[in-house]
Amino acid sequence: MGANKVVTDATFDTDVLKSDKLVLVDFWAEWCVPCKKVDPLLAEIANELGDKVEIVKVNIDENPQTALAYQVMTVPTLTLFKDGERVNSIHGAKPKSFLVNFIESAL
Repeated sequence: MGANKVVTDATFDTDVLKSDKLVLVDFWAEWCVPCKKVDPLLAEIANELGDKVEIVKVNIDENPQTALAYQVMTVPTLTLFKDGERVNSIHGAKPKSFLVNFIESAL
């Protein structure tokens, strides 16, 4: 599946908060250049760690309620959720090794 699963304001509760897996939410925007750099890295990570973490995308322009609820002020913002709770967040484009360590720290 990769980081291609799109989550919306309407599906966030079900897809993220009620997931029984660790979920990495990629808060992004169409106009965001660093977001486009992170996207292929997240797809690679989803292929490698897909059994441990689900990676989903939330477009902040199309889903302002969720972005506001989690105080997303910059994109990309990558937020980990576990058992319905926000565990950790990072902002900006990061190298793949950093992203893998970020995810594994919450497993």
